[in-house]
Amino acid sequence: MRSDIAWPMLPYEDWKPTKQTLHRYMQIVGKVRMALMPSLNHWWHVTLYVTERGLSTGPMPYGERDLSIDFDLIEHRLAVRSSDAAEAAFDLRHRPACADFYADLFGALAKVRVDVDIHPEPFDLGESPALNEDRIHASYDADAVERYRRILASTRRVLDRFRGSFVGKASPVHLFWHSLDLAHARYSGREAPIAEGADRVTAEAYSHEVIAFGFWPGDDRRTPYPAFYSYTAPEPDGLADQPLGAPKAEWQDTGNGSLAVLSYEAVRGSSDPDATLHEFLQAAYVAGAKSANWDLDAFARHGGLTSR
Repeated sequence: MRSDIAWPMLPYEDWKPTKQTLHRYMQIVGKVRMALMPSLNHWWHVTLYVTERGLSTGPMPYGERDLSIDFDLIEHRLAVRSSDAAEAAFDLRHRPACADFYADLFGALAKVRVDVDIHPEPFDLGESPALNEDRIHASYDADAVERYRRILASTRRVLDRFRGSFVGKASPVHLFWHSLDLAHARYSGREAPIAEGADRVTAEAYSHEVIAFGFWPGDDRRTPYPAFYSYTAPEPDGLADQPLGAPKAEWQDTGNGSLAVLSYEAVRGSSDPDATLHEFLQAAYVAGAKSANWDLDAFARHGGLTSR
């Protein structure tokens, strides 16, 4: 497959209004998942999953039925389905506002006989109206969304292969809707000290030593361009002195710690984007694992279905 198909252009500024609107759509759906799913460690129960057509909640329990909500980012539709064959869907193109998406989603849920309450305030999106009242964010560029879908799919494929080389506790490859990052995390198994003043979200997310990896599409406050990242928490001494493999990768000081960053354009523009991204992920893992004294050999999958 040509790299411009699997790894298309998606400059943040070019689709910023759509990205900000889509982010809120995903928060609304993600909040429904959070309300229905049993809790899991590190908030894994709230995430969305990349599918062959976009993103999905996967099956969620509702009484004696299961429910799923799916973003079809090829046909640009949102579908709500239940295990008793009930279904409702609506179009995403030309949507006038976030508030209308909210109303249509809860209308679709009612059609499949699902009643669920969510907190309509957006999470960590700065000064922004409640999701059910938001008529500021009202952009949907279908072409940009389709390119975003392809980037998510390509990133998931690389992260899935990378995930398979580790035999310790590891997260699925999933999308955290609060920050819109497609992520994967590895754990040493050792508990981590809770930072003073940490809220319950942060305390649960970082209860154990972790090396995390992922893709951000960009935002105004953190990284104003699409990029791949990795961090180690708690951050060990000497982490930012470690090499990062890919030539254009760098350590950034976020003010809260060191972040390994490789821009999406550096991956997309390389002769082998999959290999370039995998090299960055592996180097970032080794950097964190060595600095934090993880047993690299014990966690490595050397062949076969297990490490032994």
